[in-house]
Amino acid sequence: MYGFTKKSAEDFVEVLASKEPVPGGGGASALVGAIGCALGNMVGSLTVGKKKYADVEADIIALKEKADKLQAELLALVDEDAKAFEPLAKAYGMPKETEEEKEEKARVMEAALKTACEAPLNIMRKCCEAIELIEEFAAKGSRLALSDAGVGAGFCKAALFGASLNVFINTKAMTDRYRAEKYNLEAEKLMDEYGARADKVFEEVRKNLV
Repeated sequence: MYGFTKKSAEDFVEVLASKEPVPGGGGASALVGAIGCALGNMVGSLTVGKKKYADVEADIIALKEKADKLQAELLALVDEDAKAFEPLAKAYGMPKETEEEKEEKARVMEAALKTACEAPLNIMRKCCEAIELIEEFAAKGSRLALSDAGVGAGFCKAALFGASLNVFINTKAMTDRYRAEKYNLEAEKLMDEYGARADKVFEEVRKNLV
């Protein structure tokens, strides 16, 4: 229905800059996460077949297979995030003149907010998986491509933190505070743990380059 990732980079940026409701921060974060993951994968591609890294080749090939799958999942989440936002956009436009309309809008809104939280949370989880892969690519891969692992870690952290804001803006409006806090807690935990892990990769790469 959307096919945002099938468009050119120029087209994607143009629609992102427009007043169209989608893609937004969540979809952009998913794309940045996919690019970050691909940069880690690139390190693997530049490592496979090199005699110097023969002892880790099997590990690198396995990592690349995981990265291929993860990239595809993150790209799919660009459209999934847009799809998840649609019901919420419609809910905001529902009438609320009568008590019945207010109750119906509140019911629909709550369900839509839940759906709108799940896509960016999924993006966050996938970004964390990507950071785990990049850690290994950085540790085992070609030293000549080390900078790409650092860039990938930085991108995945940015995508992780970016997607979190789409979670928080929706949980803030939820009336089911138990569910909202559950989502917030998971998002904050992922940011704390994997933000630090991405930072560690980036800093280790930087130290090896300067």
